[in-house]
Amino acid sequence: MYCDYHLHSSFSGDSQAPMEEMIQQGIRLGLSAMCFTEHIDPDFPDGDCSFDLDLPAYEKKLKELKDKYKDQIDICFGLELGLQPHLTQEIPKIASSASFDFLIGSTHVADHMDPYEKVFFQGRSEFQAYHRYFEVLLKNLETFSCFDTCGHIDYVVRYGPNQNRDYSYEKYQDILDAILKKLIEKQIGLECNTAGFKYGLGHPNPTEKILARYRELGGEILTLGSDAHAPEHIAYHFKKTAELLKECGFQYYTVFKERKPEFLKL
Repeated sequence: MYCDYHLHSSFSGDSQAPMEEMIQQGIRLGLSAMCFTEHIDPDFPDGDCSFDLDLPAYEKKLKELKDKYKDQIDICFGLELGLQPHLTQEIPKIASSASFDFLIGSTHVADHMDPYEKVFFQGRSEFQAYHRYFEVLLKNLETFSCFDTCGHIDYVVRYGPNQNRDYSYEKYQDILDAILKKLIEKQIGLECNTAGFKYGLGHPNPTEKILARYRELGGEILTLGSDAHAPEHIAYHFKKTAELLKECGFQYYTVFKERKPEFLKL
């Protein structure tokens, strides 16, 4: 029985999935808990999708369904905060705006561009683009401390011209080590995001070598999430990922209740 701690429903701008259908699928899969982490990305670049969030409506619906299904599954209340270094007032304010169980801090935007949009890669090599993304992510970690885990730290690789064909921990070791050390210093967790398998990368985000390096450096807070935006992707490849994490040196993964960590055996 696993807990999926990265889930989006129709309250997120990039999902059409009703929250109740997500919960019913979690029950069918035998999950013991699931945490919704709806997107909120202040100052997101103009595009086809808005990442504003009706927080009161989201909280109200989640509490209704949490009570309805309380005898079948534990439903937790979270957010995925879209970090940008200049949002020094906005991000902490959102983080303290409700009684959340869990907060993910994710870098979706670098230099006011989302790597999902190919403009981020124009005028620079793939190495330069990936490295710049990691620089911005590190700056976000230096700027903010108000979340529990850092989401999909190599998110940029999903959308690169060659995805992960030429990508490796060794190629970006200095900046990746700086990121991992900053997480450990701040006691912020590292997310193992299984959507990398869904995107055809053959690995989670981040890759096994980065996960193993985090553990080698002393990292212990490891959260597990599918980043599902539809019921069919909930707990995606979790059994496979649990074995992978054991090979990386982990015996436990981490869930949060009322922003406090709990360690569960893999």
